[in-house]
Amino acid sequence: MNSARHDAVVIGAGPNGLVAANLLADSGWDVLVLEEQASIGGAVRSDSDVAQGFVHDTFSSFYPLAAASPVIRRLGLERHGLTWCHAPAVLGHPMPDGRWAVLHHEPEQTAAGLDDLHPGDGDAWLELHRQWQRIGPGLIDALLSPFPPVRASLRMLVNLPAVGGPLFVRTMLEPAKTLAETRFGGEGARLLLAGNASHADIPVDSAGSGLMGLLLAMMGQTDGWPVPQGGAGRLAQALADRFTSLGGEIRCSAPVHRIVVADGRARAVVLADGEQVPVRRAVLADVSAPALYEQLLDPDVLPSRVRSGIRRFEFDPGTVKVDWALDGPVPWTGAPSAAPGTVHLADSVDAMARALNAIGSHSVPAEPFLLIGQMTTSDPTRSPAGTEALWAYTHVPQQVHRDDGPDGITGSWDEAETEVMADRMQARIEAYAPGFGSRVRAR
Repeated sequence: MNSARHDAVVIGAGPNGLVAANLLADSGWDVLVLEEQASIGGAVRSDSDVAQGFVHDTFSSFYPLAAASPVIRRLGLERHGLTWCHAPAVLGHPMPDGRWAVLHHEPEQTAAGLDDLHPGDGDAWLELHRQWQRIGPGLIDALLSPFPPVRASLRMLVNLPAVGGPLFVRTMLEPAKTLAETRFGGEGARLLLAGNASHADIPVDSAGSGLMGLLLAMMGQTDGWPVPQGGAGRLAQALADRFTSLGGEIRCSAPVHRIVVADGRARAVVLADGEQVPVRRAVLADVSAPALYEQLLDPDVLPSRVRSGIRRFEFDPGTVKVDWALDGPVPWTGAPSAAPGTVHLADSVDAMARALNAIGSHSVPAEPFLLIGQMTTSDPTRSPAGTEALWAYTHVPQQVHRDDGPDGITGSWDEAETEVMADRMQARIEAYAPGFGSRVRAR
């Protein structure tokens, strides 16, 4: 006889685990969330470790998909302390000649700026936006719906003829570089699309990258790229507060060692200290695929195809992220009047492609492509007035075979190599923002 008190155990108090726990609690389930770390949040957390009074997001920062998600919207997290903030502009990409391509909240404003950079690109942008208005909502619903997303896919298919049918589908599946060069004559619009595509962690000249570029660029003009006021951790805390208000329980510092399966069903979880927690109905694991299939589950309960597939599992490229506390705003050359919350830094689409392809070849780029978050610009509560909480990240190979730069980085990523890479990234910012280093209070 199962003496379980809980209907379900959720392993991991990251955002996915907390959303799942909320939905189950909404359905009347008794849910326990077990978190290995001492605090909740997973990759959605913030800290003040860089400098007093400066709040930096430890991992993720901008949440366009969360803001657009019908599930997140239905949770009503604003009633549990969540406030979304937006920068004056969504995204900016400075160019070597001092001009900027800027993604604004309004497509007409984006188009006007792109047309100034290259006549004709404004109309091309608005045409792309019109096509997106037809197909985008259905696509987003499909991406955010349980698989298979039948209803959302049907909605999208109904609107396909109005945007060119199979031809537009082919366009979405093109490499971002091809899509950008086909649609636009100037480098500015091309940089906006390709830079957005890079968030998918695949090269911009790879098939399918165009879809991510289009998705994020167009979402910037519908839902924006919001940040939680006060830090990313406020999003996780709102999810946790809502869950516990429904009677749910969260235990931190409670690493799960094993999922007990009997008769084809998950019956319990065993914690690292030996405690066994039986469950009546389900175990949900908000963990990586290798952690679930190679550590938490006995291989004997898995189908052979799953065991075979997990042996071939590959993680995305690694990430080096640097946080700065600045005594003033970034001194960008030619800074736009509407300051963007996110800045992408690459000299050209070709330079972006070279940097991302180098990573795929196990090389550390000499001139890394940077994704930069101007957090105080996005949310004034992140640092004292007149200052800026800033971060930048770039990708690096999981296994380093070569450093294309002059520093001989080997991939050990000890303190010395991390500092060298941080210097390389800071030099890239300095090239577009002379005097940047003089504003660094802490790094």
